[in-house]
Amino acid sequence: MTYIALFERVTGATANDCLIDSVGDRIIFVAKSGQMGLAIGKAGRNIDALRRMTRKPVEIVEASDSLEGLIRNSLAPARIKEIRVPERPDRKIVVVEVDPRDKAIAIGKNGRTIDKTRMLAKRYFQVDHVQIA
Repeated sequence: MTYIALFERVTGATANDCLIDSVGDRIIFVAKSGQMGLAIGKAGRNIDALRRMTRKPVEIVEASDSLEGLIRNSLAPARIKEIRVPERPDRKIVVVEVDPRDKAIAIGKNGRTIDKTRMLAKRYFQVDHVQIA
């Protein structure tokens, strides 16, 4: 709650959620849909201020009501070709096909971007695994 209040005070945007990633040692904010520009600030000023205040890396993802929208937002700026949810009785898996040139962007350094996507998909849509193809 403290981080959400800080986010809203610094950015002027509304935070739907805040995830503390202890493994990646970062804070992930889910900003209300349509408020990404306000949350980031001019030239990233708001994100820089939050990083200084929390002394942790800060990432912001725009909220979405659909699984596809949330995955697209969390993997941005990677160009996504297709998002598939194969029918499996035991697990809910999402396969994301990205442009081959953007595969590294979708995975992120040390897998941080795909880990963020997996955490958000699990939290909001009970997805067991997200795979990049």
